[in-house]
Amino acid sequence: MTPTKSRPIPALSAVAAVLLAVAGCADPEAAGAPGGTSASAEPAANGVVYNLAPEQNRIRTEKDAVLAAQVPADIAEDGELTVAVSPFATPLSVYATDDKTVIGNETDIAQLVADKLGLELDLQATSWENWPLKTQSGDFEAVFSNVGINADRVQLFDFAPYRAAFMAFEARRDSDLVVDGSADISGQKVAVGSGTNQEKILLAWNEELEDAGESPAELQYYGNDADTILALSSGRLDLNLSPYPSASYRENTRDDLKIVGRVNAGWPSETLVAATTLRGNGLVEPIAGAIDSVIEDGSYAKVLERWGLTDEAIPGSDVVNAANFGK
Repeated sequence: MTPTKSRPIPALSAVAAVLLAVAGCADPEAAGAPGGTSASAEPAANGVVYNLAPEQNRIRTEKDAVLAAQVPADIAEDGELTVAVSPFATPLSVYATDDKTVIGNETDIAQLVADKLGLELDLQATSWENWPLKTQSGDFEAVFSNVGINADRVQLFDFAPYRAAFMAFEARRDSDLVVDGSADISGQKVAVGSGTNQEKILLAWNEELEDAGESPAELQYYGNDADTILALSSGRLDLNLSPYPSASYRENTRDDLKIVGRVNAGWPSETLVAATTLRGNGLVEPIAGAIDSVIEDGSYAKVLERWGLTDEAIPGSDVVNAANFGK
């Protein structure tokens, strides 16, 4: 990263509260997925062959000169697009079997966008809680890491959607539970990560249950995905609420877990997963244009199919920012 790309960060006293709220939602690590411990040699239950090896042969696309010309000069000058990913949730982003190469759906979408903008992709692995501050400081130019759009985030960032945003309830394969709403989690033991969007939904559902005179769900807090999945598979939990792509991956690659319900990550409203850039820096518009272009040329669909996420496809990318959020 060259020094010319750094941008001054606003005073922490003005943004600290927002950053805390920003970092606490839609974390793919919070109830996530096992890491990439092996490459699939055989198709999973959904027919997808999950390649978790470092040799990815990523799907590529061609540069769009018009879009490339729209990239702000201070970002384009080194010829790279510096993208943050949190490699801790298969199939979104995860370390490959060599424990150093970052792979997954998010990295593949970022590659397509970089190709369209005529830039080399510079992937930077980061923990989930670090991306807001490092994007503010200019260390990252874009974030492709299952970031959902919400009211807190649009105060600081601009967004170019590239995927639907769902959470999934998962249970043991022998469970009879089906979750369509708050009534279905009454009295159940449900895993959750502190400060996550999942927690926000579950706390709201528990409030609904208590207002109706019903028993709330028993929320059990876990700090990492390994402990969560172990507790669920061993019967110490009834349900786990996690990002849909990770739950779908487990459902299709394990014989002991299944999805029993789905809810939009923005409940009670709807939201989308989006590429995230610093508010007002002019990068989000060419990124949105690049996403539209790869949707049109078919490379976007190939990436989603490759990672088993076809049902999270969107038809186009419209910029979301503080001016139009919620309208």
